Amino acid sequence: MHDHTLTTVAEESGFRRTGRTDEVTRLCAAFAAAWPRAVRSLEFGRSAEGRPMRALIACRADAHQVPVLMLQAGIHPGESDGKDAGFMALRELLGETAAPGVLQRIAVLFVPAFNVDGHERFGRWNRPNQNGPEETGWRTTAQNLNLNRDYTKADAPEMRSLLGLIRTWDPLVCADLHVTDGADFQPDISLQVEPLNQGDAHLYPCARELREALIARLARSGSMPLPFYPDLATPDDPTSGFLLTVYSPRFSTGYFPQRNRFTVLVETHSWKDYATRVRVTRNTIVGLVELLAAHGAEWRERALQADAAAARLGGAEVALDYSSGWRESGRGQPLDAGGAGGTELIDFPGYAYTREPSPISGEPVTVYDPKTPQVWRVPFRDRVSPSLVVKAPLGGYVVPCAWAQDIGARLALHGIACEPVRTHSEAVRVEAFRATQVRFAAAPFEGRMRVTLSGAWGRETQDIAAGALFVPITQALARLVMQLLEPQAPDSFAAWGFFNACFEHKEYLEPYVAEQIARTMRAQHPQLQDEFSRKLEEDPAFAANPAARLEFFLRRHPAWDSHFNLYPIFRVDELLAAASPARS
Repeated sequence: MHDHTLTTVAEESGFRRTGRTDEVTRLCAAFAAAWPRAVRSLEFGRSAEGRPMRALIACRADAHQVPVLMLQAGIHPGESDGKDAGFMALRELLGETAAPGVLQRIAVLFVPAFNVDGHERFGRWNRPNQNGPEETGWRTTAQNLNLNRDYTKADAPEMRSLLGLIRTWDPLVCADLHVTDGADFQPDISLQVEPLNQGDAHLYPCARELREALIARLARSGSMPLPFYPDLATPDDPTSGFLLTVYSPRFSTGYFPQRNRFTVLVETHSWKDYATRVRVTRNTIVGLVELLAAHGAEWRERALQADAAAARLGGAEVALDYSSGWRESGRGQPLDAGGAGGTELIDFPGYAYTREPSPISGEPVTVYDPKTPQVWRVPFRDRVSPSLVVKAPLGGYVVPCAWAQDIGARLALHGIACEPVRTHSEAVRVEAFRATQVRFAAAPFEGRMRVTLSGAWGRETQDIAAGALFVPITQALARLVMQLLEPQAPDSFAAWGFFNACFEHKEYLEPYVAEQIARTMRAQHPQLQDEFSRKLEEDPAFAANPAARLEFFLRRHPAWDSHFNLYPIFRVDELLAAASPARS
């Protein structure tokens, strides 16, 4: 007999509709009541509008002693496939009509509706480029933040709560369940697995094994899976082919490799009907469960080895950002596609299409014919290489008192070990990063004014006051520490604009005073005049910039602000004598 208390709105409606957050509350309670020895319903936080955030942990063993699979659904509520498929798959796993016995070997942590406020902003046209359900939630939170850009900065209360869940359960694999946009093509799902392009290279074989085995399972079930997220190199132009993106840690796909854990970006195709997408997502979840039950012990041992290796990264070269695509010729043009240029041509199962100028925009517009399958012979830019490599500090980082409270609280959200400096120390030998060029974004992004810094670390001495924060590199999360505290990392606190005030000039000299000082310095220091003359000859941009010419002298005068363009976090070679040993 069918138990309707455990059935989703999607199933009851023939996959025309999906439920809202009241359904999540009802189903979480019903699952815990139906399987009280195997399921716990958790409220792990509250949203910006005060709604409870719920999760289920399902296991027939001690969930803290077995590998944990985290199913993250509803980070973008319009993409509701994961929520409905997750409840369906979990019901089958608990009822043992799918993968019997697996919950004795692994635990499943299911977050059905991560963005609960977005789930309540329900509307028919929230996902106009998606084939069902009839109404969905909204992409962003009540604070208009995209949670899949918030993993490192953790501005949203929802993200802070999720990071707490991750600290508690330490999932070995996180499956982030989405629906893709973009071109129309035959494949119904794409999977991008990490660490396979970033993170600890010793984990790559396990990630590859996971990806290939999951793709094989999905193919046997009738799907046409892709082993990469299908980003068109040029939007709306299928002839441009696809570009493999290595996601930075603002995204779930880039965040978990920094924790030495596995992640699977699951993207069903938006133009497949809702019933198909939910079925394929359900198959993916069951496949992941089976694979984790079979290989989880080995993969977890490899992950723990990666933790130990990360704690020994001090002094090592660590990649923090990546570029992908084909190499360019000396004229700035792509080399011929075919492998030698960092790319290859692939046969991609698409549909016939036309591409003609629009009478509205005037731009070429692609129109697909999904009734006519067509193989596209297109480039796939799948070669990635590090674009930012930084040598890890030997000791760690020091966050001065002025920033210790805020930065310390954010590091704690990630579970990063740090300790307060107990006593004042003068003239500590540190590395300091001084920016030589600061480029602020032209517009805000995710509520922050991002900044790009050029410059370098250099040796100098700084006083370190009691109350500063010491962040050791000798910890399992060393990769994440560097992603957050290296100023040029793509999703560091610096890149997100946490320290923008440090790159604003606050004290000025009147122009007539500055001119007088420069003239005096020029007259008193002939070697300075020689250096100035050489720069005028060698740097035409400098020679044509009156402000830069004047600043050349002011930077060498005692009145110059020595803190201007100084990144306010230092690197040290050893554990500060004034700091307590870091807790793990």
